[in-house]
Amino acid sequence: MNTKIWLSSPHMGGNEQKYVNEAFDANWVAPLGPNVDGFEKDLESFLNTDVKVAALSAGTAALHLALIECGVVYGDEVICQSMTFSASANPIAYCGATPVFVDSEKDTWNMCPVALEEAVKDRIAKGKEPKAIIVVHLYGMPAKMNEITAIAEKYKIPIIEDAAEALGSTYKDKACGTFGRFGVLSFNGNKIITTSGGGALVCHTQEDKDKAVFLSTQARDNAPHYQHSHIGYNYRMSNIVAGIGRGQMEVLANRVEARRSMNKFYQDLFADIEGVTVFVEPSTDYYSNHWLSAIIVDATITGKTREDLRLALLEDNIESRPLWKPMHMQPVFADAPYYGSDIAEKLFDNGLCLPSGSNLTNEERERIAKKIKQVFSK
Repeated sequence: MNTKIWLSSPHMGGNEQKYVNEAFDANWVAPLGPNVDGFEKDLESFLNTDVKVAALSAGTAALHLALIECGVVYGDEVICQSMTFSASANPIAYCGATPVFVDSEKDTWNMCPVALEEAVKDRIAKGKEPKAIIVVHLYGMPAKMNEITAIAEKYKIPIIEDAAEALGSTYKDKACGTFGRFGVLSFNGNKIITTSGGGALVCHTQEDKDKAVFLSTQARDNAPHYQHSHIGYNYRMSNIVAGIGRGQMEVLANRVEARRSMNKFYQDLFADIEGVTVFVEPSTDYYSNHWLSAIIVDATITGKTREDLRLALLEDNIESRPLWKPMHMQPVFADAPYYGSDIAEKLFDNGLCLPSGSNLTNEERERIAKKIKQVFSK
């Protein structure tokens, strides 16, 4: 069997080991430490705006802390994009709150501003004013932040940006993750850069960052003994993991360029295949890192479904994946309110993510292209 071509595999840059070794040499392997401080500074510089970053154990941890800092408690409601990974919605349940899901729009596949305002108005009319809005930059594509921010400001609801997939993406030249009250980043193994596992909370004040760090280190009071006046969490990033992140930050710009190159590869590949649409930016206002390149297959034109293509690729040991199954369709959230039409459902039915790694070789690209052409030539 051919060697496996992964959807999105880790890609080391070379200097990660240097920072990790420094941590071992200094015997600084616990949470906090020089690599954590350095990684946070590297991220702040890259985001190129006046933000404070707290490095954490996961993007999910960052979302949880953002909700806590927005005052979300048991019985509250939080609006969340439906077309996303479950980690965007699960922290709402951690807080004992209820997610209110909102449909996508066709241009960016992200939260539809029209459906968002409909949801806000209806929840307020029902006496359930939402405590926060979680908007996602899906697969690295920036959401329509001007419209979404205007609605959030109109109703005075804080935005939490799930930019877990969007490090390196910008909307109108501003970094994704810096628009809302909080931004969330992820460094999971399949992300554009990785720390093996990890995440970060992007804050706009030192006070918000300090609170996140306090809560993420078990909320220990300033006392010589262990004293706790608040519920805390073990969410801080380790100095070892942050060392990997520091090495990855040195090659982040190259990783973004390589992912965007893969998207261009698919644009060229499908240019002459009628009925397949590659997911690209709707205008020059949007700059996507194209963490994952995705397509929509119109079976009425191609005679082939998304699933036909996925299974054909799988036969050749090439990994691909359907788009995220919308949260309002998930059994665990079956009773949650939903606003919008069927855009997210149709995207899920017909969409496929294709191998997008920054470390794909020319030989692997040729294998992918050969198999895809084979499928659509039948």
